[in-house]
Parts: sequence; structure tokens; C-alpha cells
Amino acid sequence: MYEEFYGFSERPFQLTPDPAFYFESLTHKKALSYLGYGLNQGEGFVVITGEVGSGKSTLVAHLKQKLDAERMTVGEVVTSALDDDEMIHVAARSFGLDIAGGDKAAALAAIELFLHEEARNGRRVLLIVDEAQNLSIGALEELRMLSNFQLGSHPLLQTLLLGQPEFKQLLAQSDELEQLRQRVIASHHLEPMQPGEIEPYVMHRLQHVDWTGSPEFDGSIWVRLHKTTGGIPRKVNQVMTRLLLLGAVEEKSVLDTDMLDAVVEEMTGDAAAAAEDAAAKPRPDRDLPAADAIAKVKDEARRPTAEAQGDVETRNKGLLDHQIEAIEAAFAHRDKHMMALRREVEKLGQSKSSGEVPDDLGQRLVAIEARLDEQERSLRHVLTMMIDYFETQGSRAAA
Repeated sequence: MYEEFYGFSERPFQLTPDPAFYFESLTHKKALSYLGYGLNQGEGFVVITGEVGSGKSTLVAHLKQKLDAERMTVGEVVTSALDDDEMIHVAARSFGLDIAGGDKAAALAAIELFLHEEARNGRRVLLIVDEAQNLSIGALEELRMLSNFQLGSHPLLQTLLLGQPEFKQLLAQSDELEQLRQRVIASHHLEPMQPGEIEPYVMHRLQHVDWTGSPEFDGSIWVRLHKTTGGIPRKVNQVMTRLLLLGAVEEKSVLDTDMLDAVVEEMTGDAAAAAEDAAAKPRPDRDLPAADAIAKVKDEARRPTAEAQGDVETRNKGLLDHQIEAIEAAFAHRDKHMMALRREVEKLGQSKSSGEVPDDLGQRLVAIEARLDEQERSLRHVLTMMIDYFETQGSRAAA
């Protein structure tokens, strides 16, 4: 909706990585330099870490565009919790190798044969492993062993590991990863964007979608936006999407800090509600040490239960289904609060008719007013989701 209102050619702040929107902040420029150096070495491991949403995937997508597809073959692995045998088979599949059964030796032989063929054809091979913090120590050791494949003195495989900050810590501190650590030839940790980079980042994405100056932005908005998001690109995208949507709903040509504050307040409320839901459905595996959590996930994966099958069905639901469920949940949440308010008002009415006015009448009225304000915000949030729903439905119909 908002891209039509403001005349954009497409959405400027999508959450999915898109190399077309790549913005070279200071930290991303450094990362690209380290990547370039590492790839020129043609061996060992290159490690890029960063917080969730810091732009690792977008950086790699941008890097892949710069690689010569005629001279380099790229395999990609986005990991869950993999053990050593699983890592080998997933790596083989990333290069298009079909390994029958679960024979690890056969998978290794197929990978080695593939690497030799690529080398004889003058092609280098790069394996990109995302979410490396989810890998077991055994899986990381198997990746190190794959780096041993050589043709004469020429290494046949180079690996790029992407992970969250805990992977950086694991790699630095684990005694079991000493040999892998010695093979890391370049590494970089993506930092958040600096305060002065927020406005150029936003304008870069807007200009990519044919922004012509509408909407305008209050100059004081950028410091507030950096403080709110911590300079994390994905968080900036989330806030800007909500801000533009609010601007379109209210038909604003200038977006200011008051509107930004309203968006932040609404998003903070959403996050609090999500935290309450998470507390109601605890996930004990998150409280386990990393190694135990990995073992637990592997055990559950080998024992497909009705609950696990339900999780698969949930993941397979389309975006449309999730949006409908979110809207229904929001209305149910609103109805529950409205019923509670009605009961509170009825109690006050009964007290007044009996002549027994409670001492805390003023406080209770203030509380009711506050909850009514909360319902107003809730309704605005539901409106936002409904707009997203119809917008997505329209996009699907057009496709």
C-alpha cells in the first residue's frame, strides 16, 4: 500500500536479503576487503560474524554477484544442528551431488572426485556455510577435513563461514577447534552502522525504488532511528516499513519524530506480547548448554513425533495463512480486553446504584481509560496487518 501512495517502484525496506539494495557501510566495506583478500588466497577458511540482521546474508549475496561464475563454483549450506556425517552429506548436496543412502565414505569420495574435476577444468570451489553457530564441533571438524583435499600442492576447496557472535566466541575459545582456527586466513565481525550512516542508508534504499522526495523526513528523525535500532540494518528496515505504512494510512507528506515514536511504541508493545507468549510456552532446550541442545535437537529429529510433524506443517504454511492467523489472534486479544472492561464498568455501576462508591474509584477510572487507549493502539495494529494481508493477496494475484 505505502509504495503506491508514495509512488515507489517497489518496497524499499524488505527484510529478505537483496544484493540490489546492498549499502556499503564502513563495516561492510571492511568485511568485503577481508573477503576479497581471503578469496584471493584460495585456501582455508574465511569467517564473517555479526548480530542477527547485521547484513551478513546481503553481503554474501553481493559478493556472489561479483564472482566470475565461469571460474568459480559455489555451494551453499544453511545449517540446522548437524553432526559430522550429516555435514558431509549436506555439503555434497550443496554441489549437486546425489549420494544414495547414508554412506559417509561414498559421500567423501564423490566430493573429492567433484573437486578434482573442477580443478582440472580450471574452476575453484567455494563452500558457503551460513548459521555456523548451529554446527556441532564434529561438523566443524569435518569441514576442516574437507579442506585437506588437494591436487598436488593446490588446495581444492575454500570455505566461508557465517555466524552469529557466539560462533566467534566458540571459534576463539574452544580447544577442540585449534586446528580449524589455524586455517582461518581472514575474519571480520560486522558492527552496527554508525549514527551518521543511518540517513545515507535510508536514502540509498529509497533512491533505488525511484523516490522523488515524497515523503520528506524531519532532520531529527535519524538520531532517534539509530538509537531505536542500534544501527542494525534489519531493525532499521522494520521500523522504516512501519513508519512509511503509518505515513500512508494518515496521508502524511512529512514523517517526523512524533510518528516515529508512535511506531516504536507500537512495536515495543508487539515485542512485549511476543515475550509473554514465549514465557507461556517455554523452550527448555534454550536453557541447555550448546552441546546438549544440539544433541537434543538431533535426537528429536531422529524420532519424528506428532508434535514434530505439526511443526513441519506450520513451517509449510504460506505467508497468507500466517497473516490471517495473526489478524484473528489480534481480534481475539482485543475482544478479551473489551469483555474485561465491560465487567469493570458493570461493577462500578452496581457500586454507584447501591451507594457504595469505592475509595479507589478515580484510580480505576484512570486504569480503564489507559486500557481503552491500549485498545485503540491494538486496533491500529490490526489495521496495519489487514493492509499487509490485502497487499500480499494482491501481489499473489498479480503473479
